[in-house]
Amino acid sequence: MRVYFLSDLPCVFFVNGMHLGTVDGFERSVELATMDGVFCEFKAPGYAPVRFRFDEDFLFSPPEGVELYFCGGEVTVRIRGFVRSDPSLRVVWQKHFAGCLLTLCVQGRVVLNFENGQGFLQLPLPFAFENCTASPAGNYILLEGTDMFALLSKEGKMPVLSDGHVTGRGSAVTAEVPFHDSLSRVARCTYENGAMTACTILSAREPDAATLALALFESVLAGFDASAYLAPSLAPKAQLLREFLGDYRAVVPTRERDVTGLVYERKPRVFDVRNFRVTLEDGKVSNITPL
Repeated sequence: MRVYFLSDLPCVFFVNGMHLGTVDGFERSVELATMDGVFCEFKAPGYAPVRFRFDEDFLFSPPEGVELYFCGGEVTVRIRGFVRSDPSLRVVWQKHFAGCLLTLCVQGRVVLNFENGQGFLQLPLPFAFENCTASPAGNYILLEGTDMFALLSKEGKMPVLSDGHVTGRGSAVTAEVPFHDSLSRVARCTYENGAMTACTILSAREPDAATLALALFESVLAGFDASAYLAPSLAPKAQLLREFLGDYRAVVPTRERDVTGLVYERKPRVFDVRNFRVTLEDGKVSNITPL
Protein backbone atom coordinates (compact mmCIF):
# COMPACT_ATOMS: atom_id res chain seq x y z
CA MET A 1 0.00 0.00 0.00
CA ARG A 2 1.04 3.60 -0.50
CA VAL A 3 2.16 5.06 2.84
CA TYR A 4 2.87 8.75 3.43
CA PHE A 5 5.06 9.96 6.28
CA LEU A 6 5.03 13.31 8.09
CA SER A 7 7.00 14.40 11.14
CA ASP A 8 6.72 17.32 13.54
CA LEU A 9 10.54 17.41 13.63
CA PRO A 10 12.97 16.89 10.74
CA CYS A 11 14.31 13.36 11.13
CA VAL A 12 16.14 10.63 9.25
CA PHE A 13 14.00 7.69 8.13
CA PHE A 14 15.19 4.06 8.09
CA VAL A 15 13.38 0.90 6.95
CA ASN A 16 14.90 -2.39 8.12
CA GLY A 17 18.09 -0.44 8.84
CA MET A 18 18.27 1.02 5.32
CA HIS A 19 18.42 4.81 5.05
CA LEU A 20 15.51 6.09 2.91
CA GLY A 21 15.85 9.84 3.40
CA THR A 22 14.50 12.69 5.52
CA VAL A 23 10.96 13.09 6.84
CA ASP A 24 9.60 16.48 7.95
CA GLY A 25 6.45 18.58 7.61
CA PHE A 26 6.17 17.77 3.88
CA GLU A 27 4.81 14.34 3.11
CA ARG A 28 7.09 11.63 1.70
CA SER A 29 5.70 8.35 0.40
CA VAL A 30 6.83 4.76 -0.04
CA GLU A 31 5.19 1.44 -0.92
CA LEU A 32 4.99 -0.89 2.10
CA ALA A 33 3.19 -4.19 2.68
CA THR A 34 1.86 -5.02 6.14
CA MET A 35 2.60 -8.71 5.58
CA ASP A 36 6.32 -7.87 5.42
CA GLY A 37 6.28 -6.33 8.90
CA VAL A 38 9.14 -3.97 8.10
CA PHE A 39 10.90 -2.15 10.96
CA CYS A 40 10.62 1.66 10.73
CA GLU A 41 12.87 4.04 12.62
CA PHE A 42 12.93 7.85 12.80
CA LYS A 43 15.91 9.71 14.29
CA ALA A 44 15.87 13.43 15.12
CA PRO A 45 18.99 15.08 16.63
CA GLY A 46 18.68 15.44 20.40
CA TYR A 47 15.67 13.11 20.64
CA ALA A 48 15.23 9.39 21.25
CA PRO A 49 14.39 7.39 18.08
CA VAL A 50 10.75 6.59 17.30
CA ARG A 51 10.47 2.94 16.27
CA PHE A 52 7.67 0.59 15.24
CA ARG A 53 6.95 -2.43 13.06
CA PHE A 54 4.68 -1.65 10.12
CA ASP A 55 2.19 -4.53 10.20
CA GLU A 56 -1.54 -5.18 10.67
CA ASP A 57 -1.35 -4.57 14.42
CA PHE A 58 0.25 -1.18 13.83
CA LEU A 59 -2.61 -0.11 11.52
CA PHE A 60 -5.19 -1.05 14.16
CA SER A 61 -3.38 0.42 17.15
CA PRO A 62 -0.39 2.73 16.56
CA PRO A 63 1.94 3.42 19.51
CA GLU A 64 1.71 6.59 21.56
CA GLY A 65 3.14 9.54 19.67
CA VAL A 66 2.18 8.17 16.23
CA GLU A 67 -1.03 9.12 14.42
CA LEU A 68 -2.64 7.40 11.41
CA TYR A 69 -4.83 9.08 8.79
CA PHE A 70 -6.70 6.74 6.42
CA CYS A 71 -8.03 7.93 3.06
CA GLY A 72 -9.17 5.36 0.53
CA GLY A 73 -6.51 2.68 0.23
CA GLU A 74 -3.73 4.96 1.48
CA VAL A 75 -2.53 5.89 4.94
CA THR A 76 -0.53 8.82 6.28
CA VAL A 77 1.69 8.22 9.32
CA ARG A 78 2.42 11.31 11.40
CA ILE A 79 5.26 11.15 13.92
CA ARG A 80 4.52 13.44 16.87
CA GLY A 81 5.74 11.87 20.10
CA PHE A 82 9.42 12.75 20.22
CA VAL A 83 11.15 12.41 23.59
CA ARG A 84 14.39 14.14 24.53
CA SER A 85 17.34 11.75 24.55
CA ASP A 86 18.52 13.06 27.94
CA PRO A 87 16.59 10.95 30.54
CA SER A 88 17.63 12.96 33.60
CA LEU A 89 14.92 14.56 35.75
CA ARG A 90 14.88 18.37 35.98
CA VAL A 91 12.44 20.21 38.24
CA VAL A 92 11.74 23.62 36.67
CA TRP A 93 9.54 25.04 39.45
CA GLN A 94 7.03 24.17 42.16
CA LYS A 95 4.08 26.40 43.09
CA HIS A 96 1.01 26.39 45.37
CA PHE A 97 -2.39 27.62 44.19
CA ALA A 98 -5.39 27.48 46.57
CA GLY A 99 -4.78 23.99 47.89
CA CYS A 100 -3.12 22.71 44.69
CA LEU A 101 0.56 21.86 44.38
CA LEU A 102 2.01 22.16 40.86
CA THR A 103 5.46 20.84 39.95
CA LEU A 104 6.79 21.39 36.43
CA CYS A 105 9.33 18.73 35.42
CA VAL A 106 11.29 17.77 32.34
CA GLN A 107 12.32 14.14 31.89
CA GLY A 108 12.38 13.38 28.20
CA ARG A 109 8.99 15.10 28.03
CA VAL A 110 7.49 18.10 29.80
CA VAL A 111 5.19 16.96 32.61
CA LEU A 112 3.16 18.99 35.08
CA ASN A 113 2.64 17.07 38.32
CA PHE A 114 -0.67 18.19 39.86
CA GLU A 115 -1.67 17.38 43.42
CA ASN A 116 -4.72 18.42 45.46
CA GLY A 117 -6.74 16.99 48.34
CA GLN A 118 -8.39 14.45 46.03
CA GLY A 119 -5.28 12.92 44.46
CA PHE A 120 -2.30 13.20 42.12
CA LEU A 121 -2.16 13.63 38.33
CA GLN A 122 0.61 13.82 35.74
CA LEU A 123 -0.30 16.13 32.86
CA PRO A 124 1.90 15.92 29.72
CA LEU A 125 2.55 19.24 28.01
CA PRO A 126 4.14 20.31 24.70
CA PHE A 127 7.78 21.41 24.79
CA ALA A 128 6.54 25.00 24.44
CA PHE A 129 5.74 24.83 28.19
CA GLU A 130 9.25 23.77 29.22
CA ASN A 131 9.86 27.13 30.94
CA CYS A 132 6.27 28.30 31.32
CA THR A 133 4.90 30.60 34.01
CA ALA A 134 1.83 30.00 36.16
CA SER A 135 -0.60 32.55 37.64
CA PRO A 136 -4.14 32.58 39.06
CA ALA A 137 -6.99 33.25 36.63
CA GLY A 138 -10.20 33.36 38.66
CA ASN A 139 -11.01 29.79 39.64
CA TYR A 140 -8.42 28.52 37.16
CA ILE A 141 -4.65 28.53 36.75
CA LEU A 142 -3.11 30.16 33.68
CA LEU A 143 -0.02 28.53 32.16
CA GLU A 144 1.93 30.64 29.66
CA GLY A 145 4.53 28.95 27.48
CA THR A 146 6.35 29.96 24.31
CA ASP A 147 3.56 31.00 21.90
CA MET A 148 1.15 28.68 23.75
CA PHE A 149 -1.08 28.93 26.81
CA ALA A 150 -3.38 26.71 28.85
CA LEU A 151 -6.06 26.98 31.52
CA LEU A 152 -6.02 24.42 34.31
CA SER A 153 -8.85 23.84 36.77
CA LYS A 154 -8.25 23.18 40.46
CA GLU A 155 -9.45 19.61 39.81
CA GLY A 156 -6.66 19.00 37.30
CA LYS A 157 -8.76 19.42 34.12
CA MET A 158 -7.32 21.37 31.17
CA PRO A 159 -10.22 22.73 29.08
CA VAL A 160 -7.98 25.12 27.09
CA LEU A 161 -4.63 24.28 25.48
CA SER A 162 -3.91 26.57 22.55
CA ASP A 163 -1.36 28.34 20.41
CA GLY A 164 -1.25 32.09 20.95
CA HIS A 165 -0.01 34.68 23.40
CA VAL A 166 -1.86 36.13 26.37
CA THR A 167 -2.60 39.86 26.33
CA GLY A 168 -4.90 40.13 29.37
CA ARG A 169 -4.72 38.32 32.70
CA GLY A 170 -7.02 38.03 35.72
CA SER A 171 -10.40 36.37 36.23
CA ALA A 172 -10.91 36.83 32.46
CA VAL A 173 -8.01 35.81 30.22
CA THR A 174 -7.58 37.41 26.79
CA ALA A 175 -5.28 35.97 24.13
CA GLU A 176 -4.48 36.48 20.46
CA VAL A 177 -4.89 33.08 18.83
CA PRO A 178 -3.71 32.11 15.32
CA PHE A 179 -6.06 29.65 13.62
CA HIS A 180 -3.39 28.27 11.23
CA ASP A 181 -6.04 28.10 8.52
CA SER A 182 -6.16 28.93 4.82
CA LEU A 183 -7.08 32.58 5.54
CA SER A 184 -4.35 33.09 8.20
CA ARG A 185 -7.01 34.19 10.67
CA VAL A 186 -5.94 35.63 14.02
CA ALA A 187 -8.58 36.13 16.70
CA ARG A 188 -8.78 37.89 20.04
CA CYS A 189 -10.36 35.33 22.37
CA THR A 190 -11.61 35.84 25.94
CA TYR A 191 -11.93 32.99 28.44
CA GLU A 192 -13.79 32.99 31.73
CA ASN A 193 -14.20 30.01 34.08
CA GLY A 194 -12.37 27.81 31.59
CA ALA A 195 -14.67 28.56 28.64
CA MET A 196 -14.42 30.92 25.66
CA THR A 197 -16.87 33.78 26.10
CA ALA A 198 -15.89 36.01 23.15
CA CYS A 199 -13.97 35.72 19.90
CA THR A 200 -13.24 38.57 17.49
CA ILE A 201 -11.31 38.16 14.24
CA LEU A 202 -8.40 40.62 14.14
CA SER A 203 -7.01 39.77 10.71
CA ALA A 204 -7.75 37.44 7.82
CA ARG A 205 -7.10 37.16 4.11
CA GLU A 206 -9.93 37.16 1.60
CA PRO A 207 -10.49 33.70 0.07
CA ASP A 208 -9.99 33.12 -3.64
CA ALA A 209 -11.31 30.29 -5.80
CA ALA A 210 -8.54 27.97 -4.57
CA THR A 211 -9.24 28.55 -0.86
CA LEU A 212 -13.01 29.15 -0.80
CA ALA A 213 -13.94 25.54 0.07
CA LEU A 214 -11.23 25.37 2.74
CA ALA A 215 -12.45 28.66 4.23
CA LEU A 216 -16.03 27.35 4.30
CA PHE A 217 -15.20 24.09 6.12
CA GLU A 218 -12.76 25.84 8.49
CA SER A 219 -15.43 28.41 9.39
CA VAL A 220 -17.97 25.69 10.18
CA LEU A 221 -15.36 23.87 12.30
CA ALA A 222 -14.51 27.05 14.26
CA GLY A 223 -18.17 27.92 14.81
CA PHE A 224 -18.14 31.04 12.62
CA ASP A 225 -20.97 32.11 10.32
CA ALA A 226 -20.21 30.46 6.98
CA SER A 227 -23.08 31.98 5.00
CA ALA A 228 -20.76 34.49 3.27
CA TYR A 229 -19.16 31.59 1.36
CA LEU A 230 -22.47 30.05 0.25
CA ALA A 231 -24.57 30.69 -2.86
CA PRO A 232 -28.04 32.21 -2.24
CA SER A 233 -29.67 28.80 -2.69
CA LEU A 234 -27.54 27.29 0.10
CA ALA A 235 -27.02 30.26 2.46
CA PRO A 236 -30.29 29.71 4.44
CA LYS A 237 -28.96 26.25 5.41
CA ALA A 238 -25.66 27.53 6.83
CA GLN A 239 -26.64 26.64 10.40
CA LEU A 240 -27.31 23.03 9.36
CA LEU A 241 -23.86 22.43 7.86
CA ARG A 242 -22.23 21.19 11.08
CA GLU A 243 -24.94 18.57 11.54
CA PHE A 244 -24.62 17.54 7.88
CA LEU A 245 -20.81 17.30 8.00
CA GLY A 246 -20.57 15.63 11.41
CA ASP A 247 -17.95 15.90 14.14
CA TYR A 248 -14.79 16.49 12.12
CA ARG A 249 -11.55 17.66 13.73
CA ALA A 250 -9.57 19.28 10.89
CA VAL A 251 -9.70 20.35 7.23
CA VAL A 252 -7.08 19.30 4.66
CA PRO A 253 -6.62 20.12 0.96
CA THR A 254 -6.40 17.32 -1.60
CA ARG A 255 -4.78 16.95 -5.01
CA GLU A 256 -8.11 17.86 -6.66
CA ARG A 257 -8.97 21.55 -6.52
CA ASP A 258 -12.72 20.97 -6.00
CA VAL A 259 -12.30 18.24 -3.35
CA THR A 260 -11.59 18.90 0.34
CA GLY A 261 -10.82 16.36 3.04
CA LEU A 262 -12.37 16.43 6.51
CA VAL A 263 -10.64 14.55 9.33
CA TYR A 264 -12.75 12.41 11.69
CA GLU A 265 -11.47 10.59 14.77
CA ARG A 266 -12.05 6.83 14.65
CA LYS A 267 -10.25 6.09 17.92
CA PRO A 268 -7.31 7.66 19.81
CA ARG A 269 -4.49 8.36 17.31
CA VAL A 270 -6.47 6.89 14.37
CA PHE A 271 -8.38 9.13 11.96
CA ASP A 272 -10.38 8.85 8.74
CA VAL A 273 -10.18 11.49 6.01
CA ARG A 274 -13.50 11.77 4.14
CA ASN A 275 -13.59 13.74 0.91
CA PHE A 276 -16.27 16.22 -0.13
CA ARG A 277 -16.67 17.72 -3.60
CA VAL A 278 -17.65 21.38 -3.69
CA THR A 279 -19.46 23.01 -6.63
CA LEU A 280 -19.00 26.74 -7.17
CA GLU A 281 -21.53 29.11 -8.67
CA ASP A 282 -20.57 32.77 -9.26
CA GLY A 283 -17.71 32.43 -6.77
CA LYS A 284 -19.85 30.86 -4.02
CA VAL A 285 -20.40 27.27 -2.87
CA SER A 286 -23.68 25.98 -4.33
CA ASN A 287 -23.39 22.27 -3.51
CA ILE A 288 -21.44 19.94 -1.18
CA THR A 289 -21.29 16.26 -2.13
CA PRO A 290 -19.71 13.52 0.03
CA LEU A 291 -17.54 11.17 -2.02
